Amino acid sequence: MVRLSSLIVLVAVFCVRLQAGDSQVVFRSGADGYHTYRIPGLVLSKQGALLAFCEGRKSSGSDAGDIDLLLKRSVDGGKTWSKQQLVYEEGGDAPVTIGNPCPVVDQQTGTIWLPFCRDNDRVFMTHSVDDGITWTEPVEITSDVKRDDWGWYATGPGHGIQIQRGRHAGRLVIPCDYRLKDTPRVGEFRHSHVIFSDDHGKSWQLGGSTGNFMNECEVVERADGSLLLCMRNYLGKNRRAFSVSTDGGASWSEPKLHDDVFCPTCQASIHRISLDPNVVLYAGPGGPNRSNLTIRLSRDEGATWPVSRVLFEGPAAYSELAVLDSGDIVCLFEGGEKGSYETIRLARFRLEWLSK
Repeated sequence: MVRLSSLIVLVAVFCVRLQAGDSQVVFRSGADGYHTYRIPGLVLSKQGALLAFCEGRKSSGSDAGDIDLLLKRSVDGGKTWSKQQLVYEEGGDAPVTIGNPCPVVDQQTGTIWLPFCRDNDRVFMTHSVDDGITWTEPVEITSDVKRDDWGWYATGPGHGIQIQRGRHAGRLVIPCDYRLKDTPRVGEFRHSHVIFSDDHGKSWQLGGSTGNFMNECEVVERADGSLLLCMRNYLGKNRRAFSVSTDGGASWSEPKLHDDVFCPTCQASIHRISLDPNVVLYAGPGGPNRSNLTIRLSRDEGATWPVSRVLFEGPAAYSELAVLDSGDIVCLFEGGEKGSYETIRLARFRLEWLSK
């Protein structure tokens, strides 16, 4: 009888852990010299290393101030992590904002490209050819990817993709957003857009922009080589917006809200898991507001999202998805017990978890 009771308890504990998402802390706010860690970015290198990027906010949780670009690496699928690495900062304690990491891996060369912004105004690019261990001196690309009538600008945040099929195969695509100069911080003058490279990162150019009210975005390639853009928006409907490009990101369809995908005004992640079977996953707050990080599944290129499950119960905000060589799926996200920005955590699950 004792053994049976113990077994029941163990099963109950396992189910709770599975329901809430068994996660580990990668960055903890208040530790290692930074007040707050925010804005996760995540990629898997060609050599199999997980690279977890974020903003290290020195003196407060504010979006502006003394903010540095940080990285931790894992070579065992996220089980253990390297010490915190400073990728780039400016001015010591000066209030210079370095942020919005949006890494992308060139699957042909293995180079990891990392665009970021300075004070949400100027755009820079650095890269690594040694699996993220060292990074080149950043090169400014603002004049190539930002128009004169644009003000506030952000790369990502999250991750970019490399197109694998069709006439634009090999193109590196970075999701971004901007606001027109001298317009309100929140509202119709915000747009999602992309930048891209057709020469393995040697040069970058401006792609197409979406309609009004759009903001932070991520992109996924569909089976036919077209692109699906998934967008935060200011339409006040608590739904995610989506747009399609059939020309490699040079232009975008009119954004449409999706009734199946709840989302507050917040960043979210989208990632292709496989082509056969056709599976795309989405990660974002399931509500109310920024809480209950939820994984959603689509088998029809984002037309419907019939499967969903809460990965992390409680306050949660920005997130990032990646797929390991083992087939495990990992999600790097902001979450905590009392507030979303207490930690940046990593949760691991298998695709089968969504259907249990």
